[in-house]
Amino acid sequence: MREVQILRKTNETNIRLNLNLDGTGESNINSGVGFLDHMLTLFARHGRFDLHLSCDGDTYVDDHHTVEDIGIALGQAFTQALGDKRGIIRYGSFILPMDETLILCAVDISGRSYLNFDLHIPTQKVGTFDTELAEEFFLGFVRNASLTLHVKQLEGKNSHHIIEGTFKAFGRTMKQAVAIDDQFKNEIPSTKGVL
Repeated sequence: MREVQILRKTNETNIRLNLNLDGTGESNINSGVGFLDHMLTLFARHGRFDLHLSCDGDTYVDDHHTVEDIGIALGQAFTQALGDKRGIIRYGSFILPMDETLILCAVDISGRSYLNFDLHIPTQKVGTFDTELAEEFFLGFVRNASLTLHVKQLEGKNSHHIIEGTFKAFGRTMKQAVAIDDQFKNEIPSTKGVL
């Protein structure tokens, strides 16, 4: 079973995260940042990942450290859960419509960290959430999951819809990429023989 626990403690955050890649989409998220809780719940449901997360962060400063460190911890969890990546499909992509918003998401679990974050979020905040922190979350994730991720806004005007559509598309894209290909379940999906 591809299930891991990550404990990450710094002077800014204390994170406990449990991830099961072969779950049912069950989640229990308490990050201290309500909007991020909502996004991660959507990510887990659409990716069919079981995700349990708690974070005690310095949100009295702002939400930056919490959001970034959760991205880091989630990226570490995917790296550990995937191991040598034997048998995974490796690639995933999804185009997700949400009302006026249309988001493209594509991933290559390549061992190479790269983020193309092409969202044009019109407001600085959704509720109390600083919208620029969405990119910080994905940077933390990509750097620690060692993968290439493209998220591109094809359409959209509503900031909530743009970010929500991105997390839903991200979940569905990761679900495809981490799935085991039964025809090649004993192979590393690379001509190099390693990812």
